[in-house]
Amino acid sequence: LAKTKIARTIDYTASVLPFEEVNMAPATPGRIDKIYVEVGDRVNKNEKLFLMDRTQLYQLKLQMSSLTKDLSRLDTLLRTGSVKQQQYDQLKTQYDVTKTNVDFMEQNTLMKSPFAGIVTGKYFEDGEVYSGTPTTQSGRSAVITVMQINPLKINVSISEQYYPLIKKGMKAEITADVYKNEKFQGTVFRISPTINTGTRAFNVEIELPNKNELLKPGMFVRVSMDLGQVETFVVPAYTVLVQE
Repeated sequence: LAKTKIARTIDYTASVLPFEEVNMAPATPGRIDKIYVEVGDRVNKNEKLFLMDRTQLYQLKLQMSSLTKDLSRLDTLLRTGSVKQQQYDQLKTQYDVTKTNVDFMEQNTLMKSPFAGIVTGKYFEDGEVYSGTPTTQSGRSAVITVMQINPLKINVSISEQYYPLIKKGMKAEITADVYKNEKFQGTVFRISPTINTGTRAFNVEIELPNKNELLKPGMFVRVSMDLGQVETFVVPAYTVLVQE
């Protein structure tokens, strides 16, 4: 029986997750004019995904155009003292509200991808009505689902005894059963600030560069993390009696 230093390594199993996943949906129900993508398409950040009916937007733009002319006319009359400041302020408030509504409708009728990724779900066709009812497997409502698959991420639940040893930037070795001779390296980028009272574990998120995009969301992987060396008592293996 003697004390010696040994490497402390922890191993966990997990599933690969998209780094980000967004279920794209408009703010209000309405008819879908055009969907620009199909499942499997790659999209860039700010690339168009789908267009909703813009009848209400066009009406608001006409209203704002009229208000712009009226505001310009009142501005001239205000400088000559022909109208009161209160009258001008009321029209200016109406203009500002209309402009806010126009900007809102612009953003919520032409939906764009928030990041570069791949389209993994399309739940409607051109001309159909989006009603806001759940359409995805997660029970959320969407017209299009977009996933970021490079990088990917992995969530592992680690025993609380290792909390002081886990740091941001720490490396993790990832292996997948489907790629016997491949090893992937991830990096810890987020550590939960709390411990789960039921499992006595905390969540750690690992960012995983997806080399050649071999890994896919949903794949089963094994995660190994080196926590350095620890001094402990060791005994020769032959002194251990194994019983069934």
